[in-house]
Amino acid sequence: MKAVVLDADDRFRLANLEAPAPGVGEVAIGVQYAGIQWGDVLVRDGHFPTPRPFVPGFEAAGRIVAVGEGVDESRIGRQVIALTSAGAYAEVVTAPAALTFDADGVDPRLAAGFGWVTPTAYDLVNTVTRVRPGESVLIHAAAGGVGSLAVQFARAAGAGRIVGVVGDADRAGYAAKFGYDLLVSRAEFPDALAAESFDVILDPIGGPARLAGLRRLAPHGRLAIYGNIATFEPVELDANDLLMNGVSALTYNSNLLSRTHPDRLADSARQALRMMASGQVGPDITAEYEMADLGKAVERLANGGTRGKSIVRIA
Repeated sequence: MKAVVLDADDRFRLANLEAPAPGVGEVAIGVQYAGIQWGDVLVRDGHFPTPRPFVPGFEAAGRIVAVGEGVDESRIGRQVIALTSAGAYAEVVTAPAALTFDADGVDPRLAAGFGWVTPTAYDLVNTVTRVRPGESVLIHAAAGGVGSLAVQFARAAGAGRIVGVVGDADRAGYAAKFGYDLLVSRAEFPDALAAESFDVILDPIGGPARLAGLRRLAPHGRLAIYGNIATFEPVELDANDLLMNGVSALTYNSNLLSRTHPDRLADSARQALRMMASGQVGPDITAEYEMADLGKAVERLANGGTRGKSIVRIA
């Protein structure tokens, strides 16, 4: 089969490999499209050490072509979305059956855009911070894959005012179509918001933005931490200050959740998929690449040149 491998020199190259066979509790999927995500940057840059050469790719859309032991054979031929631990940038990928979701009737391109970002955005809004009707929400990386979905889920949950923080004016113009009440640049945050506070803040940025966010939480506010785009330098939090101000810092790690409680992640993914299928929410696919151009796509994501969601056409 044709696949993209990440070599020891951190470069993505096309290769011909033997197709993998599904193990116990797994399915094999003939991949039509694969989604590009921030995990591809982290793997390339060595933050998640993996043996090289390595076939990356963490989200696939296609049809099940084989099943492993313990999986119902009637699933063969089903159109699905799969959350994988690796291997999606290939003509065939194996994935846990528990994290492979029926997507009959969903366009394969849109299905590839679902990926990890959609259940992540769903969980940040509905299970981590539990946004309530009328609450105010601030979303960092508002033009990104998670951010552009989180605003949709927050609105569906009944949020009142939703403010987005973006890198620059160009990203603000893009993010505006998702229904933010206000968009400010990262350089303007938090000064442009005067004394405004928020019930919920979604933060994949880290560093000074994280500390500024904690100071902008309303009483009983919740700050959800789910990444470190700006810096991996630790941020020190004083639990006594959190207690006295009645605010909380929460974390969310979808990769860990997939390994410790895959049933929880699967439930959230199915809820999000139902909302996507009904048209309530949806990823915005802004770029489609060929397999040979994956390196360029990941570099563009790393440099902040991506809006919404990018996908790779496999077959």
